[in-house]
Amino acid sequence: MRTFSIISALALSIYLISGCAKPGFDVNLYSDEDYEMMSEYINIPQALDEYDLFFPSYYRRTSTSIDDRVATVGRVLFYDKNLSKDRSVSCASCHEQNIAFSDSKAFSEGIEGKTTLRNSIALGSVFSFQEYYGPSRIPFFWDNRAESVEDQSEQTFANKNEMGMEMHEVLGRVLEQPYYQPLFESAFKEEVITRDMVLQAISVFVNSIGSFDSKFDQELAKKHTSGFASNVAQSAEMDFEGFTAAENRGKSIYMANCSSCHSADMGAPSVRSANNGLSTSYEDLGLGEHSPLDSNEGLFKVPTLRNIALTGPYMHDGSIETLSDVIDHYSEGIQDYKNLSQDLKKSDGSPKNLNLSENNKSDLLAFLHTLTDESLLVNERFSDPFID
Repeated sequence: MRTFSIISALALSIYLISGCAKPGFDVNLYSDEDYEMMSEYINIPQALDEYDLFFPSYYRRTSTSIDDRVATVGRVLFYDKNLSKDRSVSCASCHEQNIAFSDSKAFSEGIEGKTTLRNSIALGSVFSFQEYYGPSRIPFFWDNRAESVEDQSEQTFANKNEMGMEMHEVLGRVLEQPYYQPLFESAFKEEVITRDMVLQAISVFVNSIGSFDSKFDQELAKKHTSGFASNVAQSAEMDFEGFTAAENRGKSIYMANCSSCHSADMGAPSVRSANNGLSTSYEDLGLGEHSPLDSNEGLFKVPTLRNIALTGPYMHDGSIETLSDVIDHYSEGIQDYKNLSQDLKKSDGSPKNLNLSENNKSDLLAFLHTLTDESLLVNERFSDPFID
């Protein structure tokens, strides 16, 4: 036993000295008593999962450091149904990991059988907004009214159709659960838990949900590091050796017709909000609801398209069921709304439908499927930690 202890201590020393451990690494993260108690409710590792983000070679930065302890608390909060008024839903109820943190319904189910007023936005690309793009990050919600995950989370907690809880009530529920005290003390080094800690922890967890290991990402990284193009957009326009002929043709269609709004590298969209001609009139005014200018009516977030094949139904109102139907909309279904995006208009101001052939549609659909990041869907550190 003594020999084993010496070897273990030596191994740990080498681990720490080699720089493999993060600053502040603590082998005694939780006491044995606390860990035994927490294990009655949640399944989290004693040696923490690592949440640092490591970006593909074509991004402007290589990594972002994430506090593993805080992200772990955020993971538990994200999945905790106790934080809704009737204890029936959590953040994860409307953002399911197996479908890229989206929902499979047009409108999500909230407390007391109520439904949301808009379609749930997939969180699989939130990192692009909050971490990679920093101060210029894209706001949250379909109408872009929230500037941060903290702001978005607080509004979601309070929404009467979603979780129905003011932050003092959320904090009260947190304090009721025995597993939170050791989690928060480990993360924040404070005995007193505050509302700001709760919101910060959720934010850190959500911002750690990185999705950049799709077939598209892998191929773009190879093309960009080969040095044949001077920038990412040029690299993205080249044929990818690992793509099928149909996927490359679909990528060309995307670059020519869609990337001006959704971006060439699937990072932050080039346009924050726009109208895409779903209708000629709108009861839901989108951006115009909280920024009441006539020119803002009917404008909604332009989302990233990462994992888009998984996140239907589509649009702010979930009105388009399948990805093929989305392509049909842009091909021949764009409506002449007063605030229709200029990118979707002809020179005479009428809707500019793409008028794609059936083969073109099939190719574009094939390309959009290359944006799926399978690893995100099964990554243990983003999964539900609660024990049934």
